[in-house]
Amino acid sequence: MASNFSFPEMTPAQIAEALHAYGFAPTANLSAEDIANPQPELLPRVFSIVLASVVNPTGEDDLDQQLGFDTLAALDNPEHHAEAIRILRLHCKAQTFLESIQFPGFTLRDLLRPDPRRTIHVLSALFNFLYFREEKLTLLQPMVNELSNSDEHRMDLKAKIDEHQKAIADLELAAQMEEPMVQQLEAEVNSLKQKLVEYNKQQLALRAKANTINDRKEETLRKISEADFELVKLAQENSKLLSKIVQSPEKLQRALDEKKSTRAELKNSEKMAMQSVQEKTATFETYSKAFEKLSKHISKILALQEQVTSAKILEKEFKARKSKLSDESATIMALDAKIVEWNGKAHEMVGRVKAKEKERDQIIADENQRLSTLRSEIEWKLQCLEPRERKVEETVATVRF
Repeated sequence: MASNFSFPEMTPAQIAEALHAYGFAPTANLSAEDIANPQPELLPRVFSIVLASVVNPTGEDDLDQQLGFDTLAALDNPEHHAEAIRILRLHCKAQTFLESIQFPGFTLRDLLRPDPRRTIHVLSALFNFLYFREEKLTLLQPMVNELSNSDEHRMDLKAKIDEHQKAIADLELAAQMEEPMVQQLEAEVNSLKQKLVEYNKQQLALRAKANTINDRKEETLRKISEADFELVKLAQENSKLLSKIVQSPEKLQRALDEKKSTRAELKNSEKMAMQSVQEKTATFETYSKAFEKLSKHISKILALQEQVTSAKILEKEFKARKSKLSDESATIMALDAKIVEWNGKAHEMVGRVKAKEKERDQIIADENQRLSTLRSEIEWKLQCLEPRERKVEETVATVRF
């Protein structure tokens, strides 16, 4: 029966070399002569090795073995039919495999009583399929390697995302743990701001009072300087009066009376000056006390300003941590976008592989169709040539006679 699989027929030497290269040779000293003149055990042993290594490389054939035991149990003398059932099972598997590679018509006679021409034909089909399979696997290997590399990169990205998510969770937990402290600090900062405003108002009031006290002090000092000037003036006048004293008692008495009155006035002015000096001293003491109070208030205000500065620093650190969280969230979004991109590339590569497989199947189908057409044409031509050959033979026979 004709095959639908297109392949160049190989020589016995090429088949023997391929058997040794793929490790399918039943014996180590298999030669081209063994292929040209095949023995009955050649194809069964070759197909046993091929089916075990290509079709069923894992060796899982428990169902077939169980079916074989069931079949043997149904026979009267199973020990006489074990080898026959094994050959039949091998033939079924080999036939299924050859039909899957577009080589139908493999019979039990081909397996047990091989014809040299038919054996070469079958083995050529087998190794052409293996060559074709190896070529396609070589073409698909870069795509498979690229897909494996993308999977590794995807796993790395997932690991990085997990690390970033863990860091974000830690930062969020730290922020949640520090949130009561931040709220407390904000409340303290607000209260300190209010106190600062109040202290600023008090400081302005105290400065106004200090300015008023300074004005009064200047006025008092001016009055003291004027009183000192009057004392000096009176002293000069007293000296002038002493120089004008005469020996006359009346004049002396008048001068004494005037001097007494002047002395009384001087004493009164001195008392007034002393009172003014005492008032100035009391005022100065008041000023000094006010200055001490102002210095204490200023020290408190400076301490409050330091607390406000520390609160502002904490607020800046809190804002920096918030900005860091936003930057890390942006990084995570970028990594998610890269993951989506790599997933798209992976799906695209899978689609390309499927498209290549469909293209391969379509090419095989087209080539098989062309081969079947050519074979049908050749068979038709052969059928047309058969009557011509008979006519030529009859003609030749007539001419001989």
